[in-house]
Amino acid sequence: MTADTPTPSRATRRTAITSTAGVTWSVAATRGPAAPEWASSPVPATVPGEVHTDLLTAGLIEDPFDGDNEAALAWIGRTDWVYRASFEWQPGPETRHDLVADGLDTVATVSLNGTEVARTANQHRGYRFDITSLLVQGRNELVVAFEAPVDSAERRSAELGDRPHVNAHPFNGLRKMASAYGWDWGPDLAGAGIWKWIGVESWSDVRLAAVRPLAGLDGTQGVLDVTVELEWAADASAGTGVRVQLEGTEATATAEVPPGQSAVTLQLRVPDVSPWWPRGHGEQALYGVSVELTDGQQLQQIWRGRVGFRNITLSTAPDARGGEFVLSVNDEPIYVKGANWIPDDALLTRLTAQTYRSSITDAVDAGMNLLRVWGGGIYESEDFYSACDELGMLVWQDFLFACAAYSEDEPLWSEVEAEARQAITRLSAHASLAVWNGNNENIWGYVEWGWRMRLGSLSWGDRYYTELLPALVAELDPRTAYTDGSPLSFAKYHHPNDPRHGTMHIWDVWNQIDYRHYRDYPARFVSEFGFQGPPAWSTLTSVVHDEPADPYGPQMLVHQKAADGNGKLERGLGQHLPHWDVLSPNDPVGMMDDWHWLTSLNQARAVAYGIEHFRSHYPLNFGSVVWQLNDNWPVISWAAVDGHGIRKPLWHALRRVYADRLVTVQPRTDEAGPAGAGAAMPTVIAHNDSPEAWTGELVVTRRSTLESGEALAEQRLPFYVEARSAVTVALDSDLAVAGDPRQEFLQVLAPDAAAAYWYFVEDTELRLPPVAEALEVTVSAREGGYRVTATAAGLVKDLALFPDRIDSAARVDSCLVTLLPGDSHTFEVTSAGPLDEVALTATPVLRSVNDVTAR
Repeated sequence: MTADTPTPSRATRRTAITSTAGVTWSVAATRGPAAPEWASSPVPATVPGEVHTDLLTAGLIEDPFDGDNEAALAWIGRTDWVYRASFEWQPGPETRHDLVADGLDTVATVSLNGTEVARTANQHRGYRFDITSLLVQGRNELVVAFEAPVDSAERRSAELGDRPHVNAHPFNGLRKMASAYGWDWGPDLAGAGIWKWIGVESWSDVRLAAVRPLAGLDGTQGVLDVTVELEWAADASAGTGVRVQLEGTEATATAEVPPGQSAVTLQLRVPDVSPWWPRGHGEQALYGVSVELTDGQQLQQIWRGRVGFRNITLSTAPDARGGEFVLSVNDEPIYVKGANWIPDDALLTRLTAQTYRSSITDAVDAGMNLLRVWGGGIYESEDFYSACDELGMLVWQDFLFACAAYSEDEPLWSEVEAEARQAITRLSAHASLAVWNGNNENIWGYVEWGWRMRLGSLSWGDRYYTELLPALVAELDPRTAYTDGSPLSFAKYHHPNDPRHGTMHIWDVWNQIDYRHYRDYPARFVSEFGFQGPPAWSTLTSVVHDEPADPYGPQMLVHQKAADGNGKLERGLGQHLPHWDVLSPNDPVGMMDDWHWLTSLNQARAVAYGIEHFRSHYPLNFGSVVWQLNDNWPVISWAAVDGHGIRKPLWHALRRVYADRLVTVQPRTDEAGPAGAGAAMPTVIAHNDSPEAWTGELVVTRRSTLESGEALAEQRLPFYVEARSAVTVALDSDLAVAGDPRQEFLQVLAPDAAAAYWYFVEDTELRLPPVAEALEVTVSAREGGYRVTATAAGLVKDLALFPDRIDSAARVDSCLVTLLPGDSHTFEVTSAGPLDEVALTATPVLRSVNDVTAR
């Protein structure tokens, strides 16, 4: 039972009109100029569900993700659809009967037994309609007719006044998931459907309309304030009142509520509670809580949920360097290591509690502590937030505005208020909820993207972000911080994307300039940045079938949504890595193998480069939120985990740079340095984001890339970093300056941390031994898979294993491993079946930088 759903009792009855309740639904097209002939004939439908999955299940359309099917199915978004079901209903003692629809996508007309019940126009909210006079004993017919989603967006945009937006369709005219209309990482599959629970709720006199439990801490005492909202039947005001009882851990509070009173607030104080902490800072203690509504001795309804006692605050205070952005939990500042979250499947109704938990576990295993639910998606399922509560993953929740100007006129204003009230009420119970954010990039867009001239006197959303939404958060969830938007500088006269203040999005890197320019930004908090790379080979080739395979093949470009995305991938190699055409000029197969490896590696390198730079500026910088954790289909994108759930090289790089203890080498200016005044010299920075001091010996060695990897110079010194702090270590001159930059590098070893490396030149200039001379690989079978052990006789840089190229279900535990002469590393491969052991030891399954530089 979800936290926002009352449990049925003797006085409240819920009758599901869903497929899982045995109700038979159908769907058919009623208008659509491009629809096939069969579309007007009813086909079986699943509720909750959506038209794309219904047609796919019926075998009437091909997989929307495969090849160029996306374009071939564009007619679906231009078609009106009608869902129809008959259901049995028997009256009981209740006097009021409501049709409850938790999610209708999107512009819909609802009819019961031939009478129109209501018209809706918001995917992001639920609806409740009194149908007492329309229900009949026995057989009833429910019809939900949906307007074509692309047409409805265009129509409503024209009615409200056309406003700036990204991508092809005016999603900003309608309260529907923006990314349903396509994004620079997602398909254009705008559809329709009854995508959440629908049914009849029968009750008498009074019902629980909403429960908002807000849990906090007062010293060691837990404080739980619960606001209970009630709805009374029209004839109940002359009757007797009801009792509301709140039960928590070893404590109870009750209130007598007279008839007609719409809300009551109760408080519990619980001594010596265990606080809730984000992961890496403590345990995730959660406590059960219930609210009972009784009328005399009759139990009307009961609500059950869980809370975590914690205080979360946000400081944006000005300081000598600008303005900070620091989240604190229970008075402890949290260094944020996060990722942006998009809907986990373009077809939302395929998501389950298991898929959510698996994807959030990807974040946990990478060392993250925050997920930002991005404003072009949805208010996520209870399964998402409950998993975050349990796993200690802080949630930054955007309100659903993204990359567009929005009308502040009716009917949009009232829809936004209604959806926001529901979302705040539902999500405020969750311990993981840390920030409400007004929008994604809209303030930045108004200031810098040319919107003001185009808009003229039209509204653009400002009053949502600065008036309506903060007022609703203050009313309904005052314990949670609110920010107007992201990026934001939190001062009236600052540019919203000023790196000195608040939050910043860095998109000139990737779009325009080399990733080395991350170092131009000692940003206070980076809430978006990233770099593209392809999905796993098996994921890509499952949907792209170009012959011959080509980075610019027609189906490849269907699965590359960014403007000039593959051109940016190509230019992004810069001086860092060689070009695939140079490596395999007369070998299309080898060229594609190298393209895939080099762009995957470059993505991992770029993002890790940025994060190491940001962390090296702690405490000036207090976190980063990479774009993005997940994909919603198989695509070339910024994701760390691809659409089939395979962890890309980027994910493995994130696990290293998001580790609690990070040692990195960064250029720092030293006026007295050996290379002269003002020169940037390699310097060691250690960031300890753990609760214990970090001690031991730091060993920095300058080595040769060739032959034995002999030590050319070495510096050893005692190492001590306090908990939640950082230190900077200057290097001796014989380490900081190379004798021959093309064949020397620095290795930095610190206890309980991954080794750090510094190369004096880019890989295109670096001398590395050929893999055949530098690496010996053995394979041994084990239960459930294989062990692949690599032993180096020379420097092997960024060794990676891709077993999915042999079997798409095979997975590997590690990636991007650098080995010095004499070092060994064992890759643990899991596979349900046998794999080609020879293939596990050779290109293109086994890759390294040596493959592409030592030729």
